[in-house]
Amino acid sequence: MGQLLIGDLYYNGRGVPQNDIEAVKWYLLVAEQGNSTAQYNLGNMHYNGRGVPQNDAEAVKWYRLAAEQDDPMGQLLLGDLYYNGRGVPQNDIEA
Repeated sequence: MGQLLIGDLYYNGRGVPQNDIEAVKWYLLVAEQGNSTAQYNLGNMHYNGRGVPQNDAEAVKWYRLAAEQDDPMGQLLLGDLYYNGRGVPQNDIEA
């Protein structure tokens, strides 16, 4: 949990200079441990190209991991990517 909070501090620039690359680094550490909030945050970082190159397929990967743990925002944004065919083939049923 501490790693997630450090990522948030860097993401928001609270107490440290704002730094998306550092935020991604800390989110990745905790996301790989199975934290759905960090997985969702990494999906956002890839979706928006913050701290990493913009990559819809990577966003799908991280949103899916969060969604599989019942993260509602991960489910919503994964559905949106399927609906719009971003990072995955367009698929109304999956959406």
